[in-house]
Amino acid sequence: MAEKDTISIHLVREALLQSCAPGAATVEVLSKVGIAPAWLQQPDARVPATAYARLWRLLARRMDDEFFGMDPRKLKSGSLAFLCRAAMAQPNLGASLETGLGFLSLMLEQMPAELVRQQSLAEIVLLEPELTPQRAFTYFTYWMIVHGVACWLAGRRIPILAIELRCPQPDFCDDYRVMFSDNLRFDRPRTRMIFSADCLDLPIKRSPEELKRFLAHAPANILVKYRDPDSLATRIKHDLRQMPADTWPETEGLAANLCISASTLRRRLADEGQTYQGLKDSVRKELAIVWLAEPHISFAEIAARLGFADASSFYKAFRKWSGSNPGHYRSLILNEDAVGK
Repeated sequence: MAEKDTISIHLVREALLQSCAPGAATVEVLSKVGIAPAWLQQPDARVPATAYARLWRLLARRMDDEFFGMDPRKLKSGSLAFLCRAAMAQPNLGASLETGLGFLSLMLEQMPAELVRQQSLAEIVLLEPELTPQRAFTYFTYWMIVHGVACWLAGRRIPILAIELRCPQPDFCDDYRVMFSDNLRFDRPRTRMIFSADCLDLPIKRSPEELKRFLAHAPANILVKYRDPDSLATRIKHDLRQMPADTWPETEGLAANLCISASTLRRRLADEGQTYQGLKDSVRKELAIVWLAEPHISFAEIAARLGFADASSFYKAFRKWSGSNPGHYRSLILNEDAVGK
């Protein structure tokens, strides 16, 4: 099975932590869904996303809870279906998110949330009543539901600029970065997801038949639809991150490094819906949003690090990438511009 169709055994272990007793009960559940219990002892093991989906559905039926028992209130069976049905009746993604977040805030005691629009940026903020943060897996399961449903409703991936979490960084983060964003920030004052506000205007056009197909494959389809860690594009982005931007090769040089022709490189990237320029822009954006979170790094220095001639060129490029200017993004991420004021 392709790597892109699998998830780490770490996520299985996390899912079982509050939903299934260790020992015989865990062995029985895993065996029933086609996951070898011995894999729990193999940190590098990966399981089919479809098996993880079977595990989620089995535990949800047995507990009457689609949130792995991670909240004092149960997210009762059928909640995901109801959320989708209510959200798809709205005219655009912004209204759909308001509806979905309102429903989840009613259902989950410890995960109330609100959608906040700040000029060209939008964020979903968890208004957590407890001082002690949740486990990282709890937050990411919540984001999987919200972001996964949002992507399905819009018919496209909603690019995430950053996710901040109140909890410490867990030992394993690789799958989370592939699912959501490389820009995951831990030990933050609040938990939130930041994305371009332009996405809120995307129209919703989903039919009951499409909903039926979506739910039949959830959450496996949410986990794997937009990820491909073995793709050529992913490998190229990984290599670009290891080099200063002003040393990035041109197309011909990159092709030579990969021992293929430039035309083959272009064709293979096109098969993945990518271009080399698009990959360079993507990595520049990822690096920019990380450095913008560091107040001591000036715009001019970020521009130089990214290979731009001046800060003005960086300013224009960042606005094109994210729909926001760097100053506004920095003020939001550093909490200088109070949310919801």
